[in-house]
Amino acid sequence: MTRLLEPLLVRSAPARIVNVASAGQAPIDFDDVMLEHGYSGTRAYTQSKLAQVMFTIDLAEELRDRGVTVNCLHPATYMPTKMVLHARGEGLSPLEDGVRATVRLVASPELDGVTGRYFNGDVESDPHPQAHDAAARAELRRVSNELSGLA
Repeated sequence: MTRLLEPLLVRSAPARIVNVASAGQAPIDFDDVMLEHGYSGTRAYTQSKLAQVMFTIDLAEELRDRGVTVNCLHPATYMPTKMVLHARGEGLSPLEDGVRATVRLVASPELDGVTGRYFNGDVESDPHPQAHDAAARAELRRVSNELSGLA
């Protein structure tokens, strides 16, 4: 969806893209990217969240000089969403914490021009090391474009 909206975002610059990822990140196995061997919901979730972080860094580099910033975050831990309540029975962080951290990335003037970063709540943090692997990001881009029909 971001790729489809990209021309509008560039025309509307300055603009911001904020991807909601997670602190739960696991390396992507490009030999089994569709998890056909050893599938688990947790593995699928954590690899998909790392993929969001990798996409964020990649897109930030691509759009760096076009007036669009791209950042991502883990908004808060186990907010009381339907998914969390179903899985855990209770939340850990208040929903307001996640909303506040997300809105900060969307609208705070202190983040004007900040791009390609991962935040844990309000704090800039380090994502999984694979996120900084340019070859892995290029492979993710190739696979994503192929699977989405955007190749």
